[in-house]
Amino acid sequence: QVHLVESGGGLVQAGGSLRLSCAASGRTESYYTMGWFRQAPGKEREFVAAIRRGSVNPAYLVTVKGRFTISEDNAENTWYLQMNSLKPEDTAVYFCAADRSTNLNRNADYWGQGTQVTVSS
Repeated sequence: QVHLVESGGGLVQAGGSLRLSCAASGRTESYYTMGWFRQAPGKEREFVAAIRRGSVNPAYLVTVKGRFTISEDNAENTWYLQMNSLKPEDTAVYFCAADRSTNLNRNADYWGQGTQVTVSS
């Protein structure tokens, strides 16, 4: 089993930045793909970004590309989401997730509990 804990959420003004962290514990050797999802009130959970171990080609939701950056620190079993130029529409609960396969979707194997990001206009 893998336990994921997010941190770094909060309230920020539009145009500001936040960095989310996801710390993994347990059988950290078992997952291969790591990433982030978000869910706004009344909306479905949506994919934000993902990265595979050792990869240099992360994937992003088109509306965050160029503003968000996903990165990993394998030595610390942690991955990050640097969010710049935040917009009110980025407001959501952000979840980190990990999967044993090369894909990451809403059926991911492991999930964090979520951290709130609120962007004020």
